[in-house]
Amino acid sequence: MDWTRSIDGYCERLDASYWAEPLNAVTNAAFLIAALVMWRRVRGRDVAPAAALCAVLAVIGAGSYLFHTHATAWAGVADVVPILCFILLYLYAVNRHVWGLSWARALGATALFLPYAAATVPLFQRLPGLGSSAGYAPVPVLIAFYAFALRHRHPETARGLAIGAGMLTLSLAFRTLDAPLCAQLPIGTHFLWHLMNAAMLGWMIEVFRRHRLAARPERG
Repeated sequence: MDWTRSIDGYCERLDASYWAEPLNAVTNAAFLIAALVMWRRVRGRDVAPAAALCAVLAVIGAGSYLFHTHATAWAGVADVVPILCFILLYLYAVNRHVWGLSWARALGATALFLPYAAATVPLFQRLPGLGSSAGYAPVPVLIAFYAFALRHRHPETARGLAIGAGMLTLSLAFRTLDAPLCAQLPIGTHFLWHLMNAAMLGWMIEVFRRHRLAARPERG
């Protein structure tokens, strides 16, 4: 595989230069801002692994910036790997600290995401117009499933997860519309995916933070 081959996958990019996607590049600052805001909210509050989620959120911004500036195969890996890490870490956090599973069972339940994604992504790829967003489509479905499953046990957390699923669905819509609307909107809509996705990921950390604080025993 040629790790240095150029990738032109977004409406805003017209050539292979470093700043060919200025909006797609600079809007990755939203991930850093969301990570900083949530870091301050979770710092010193014993809501592990929320701090780790904040760190991964910042890395998502850095990886996406690399991809939208270098636009190469290696930068594409730097873009998607942190996102997968966030998904797996968040699933483990929910399985361990919301469902209350042992660490071993939480790891096992988290690992099920990989065959779940492998089975469902091809199904989403059959939907017309979804394009490369099919790779992300299983995630809001899974979040919605967790929200439904937790609706009686932890209704506030379930409501927060449902909101997160809705935010991610809207975010994916912006990502999906980038190419179809390119003729009418030359700057594309991918930068809106960054802004909405940063808000969504920050919100998901906030949902977890609130759950952990609400579950903490009252101190006399």
